[in-house]
Amino acid sequence: MARPTTSFRCTECGWTTPKWAGRCGECQQWGTVVEAGPAAVTQRTTSTLVADARVARPITQIAPREQSHTPTGIGEFDRVLGGGVVPGAAILLSGEPGVGKSTLLLEVASRAAQSGQRVLYVSAEESTAQVRLRAGRTGALSDELYLASETDLSVILGQIDQVRPSLVIVDSVQTVASPLIDGLAGGVAQVKEVAATLIRVAKERDLPVLLVGHVTKDGTIAGPRMLEHLVDVVCQFEGDRQTALRFVRAHKNRFGPTDEVGCFEMTGEGIAEVADPSVLFRSNATVPVSGTCVAIAMEGRRAIPVEVQALIVASKAPQPRRVVNGVDSSRVAMLLAVLERRCGMPLSEFDVYVSTVGGIRLTEPGADLAIALAIASARREKALDGHLAAIGEISLAGEIRAVAGAPQRAAEARRLGYRTLIDAGAVHVREAVRLAFASARDEKVDVPEF
Repeated sequence: MARPTTSFRCTECGWTTPKWAGRCGECQQWGTVVEAGPAAVTQRTTSTLVADARVARPITQIAPREQSHTPTGIGEFDRVLGGGVVPGAAILLSGEPGVGKSTLLLEVASRAAQSGQRVLYVSAEESTAQVRLRAGRTGALSDELYLASETDLSVILGQIDQVRPSLVIVDSVQTVASPLIDGLAGGVAQVKEVAATLIRVAKERDLPVLLVGHVTKDGTIAGPRMLEHLVDVVCQFEGDRQTALRFVRAHKNRFGPTDEVGCFEMTGEGIAEVADPSVLFRSNATVPVSGTCVAIAMEGRRAIPVEVQALIVASKAPQPRRVVNGVDSSRVAMLLAVLERRCGMPLSEFDVYVSTVGGIRLTEPGADLAIALAIASARREKALDGHLAAIGEISLAGEIRAVAGAPQRAAEARRLGYRTLIDAGAVHVREAVRLAFASARDEKVDVPEF
């Protein structure tokens, strides 16, 4: 009989190796490889008799669902999910500590309970008294909302059998443990078992399950990557804790699009939807100020106006400062080089500060033209027209390229009252700068107007 061999396993990703290693060969983390005990004897899986109810059938003989999505009562959350919650769906919501995940899901539970559904909210991190206190502050009280504070998976399954809810919320999956699996809660084996069991219950009973997931220091979901593959929907709840604005994005959605974004605002009474975020990212200045320009950005399928502000100060330092907030620093450095080389605008002896209003982050290249016009306005100390917006990507040659969703951006600019839109029709950034300053002087130029 062969002697059983000892194996080692990474506690972060589950990678196994017959020898100990200081660094995981899969996730490259240090000090996460621990002894996993003797390797189990491999057994071959054999076939089994399939019950009549589970025999495979032609797809044309399977009746479709009459109602695929059930609205949660929160329009912005339904937008991200594709219209609502699908029966039997497993949804994973992740985010940084304190961003408001529990507050959002408690509001979802309250809206569902008020619509007549029975909801089971399982909090593995807070007591029922703590959840009740927050629910009273946010107005999320309902007789159909059941609370339980459990960390044992078997007890949670018993609560589901007894309450028989229409929606289950578990906060969070990394703090629940199964008594059948060795290891502490949050380990790779525990997270796999807890998630797989809850997903199996969701599929067997057509019971939607919402899971809260912790994140690591780099923003990824803690635990094995398999967790994201097991669930049907993966949503990211993000936002700066210094501001009240929050965003929900779908990174994976088997029942809807993944390019939608939901906007929320944290208030003293809980979380509130922001159906029209167009006023959140623009300043309240009534008089035009130099160094500002409005970009029409795309957040998912939604066009949002974002004001870009630039400030230029003469510097005597050998290396002038380049400080950005809400935009890509490398992108700003490239635009500064293009303006200096293609437009003859000296900027190498100035400190340049570029920021967005409202704390939003612009990552798409469609904001290049607005950033360039804001810098040009700050350099010449001349304010642009307050009814001017810009969209377009700038190449190293100074050419302005068209961006995706141009008709939708133009329609949103027209709805908000922007009379002048500078886009790829200007062809070159030098011409775009000329048109922008000519529009500010109310000169007659060939600029697209609505």
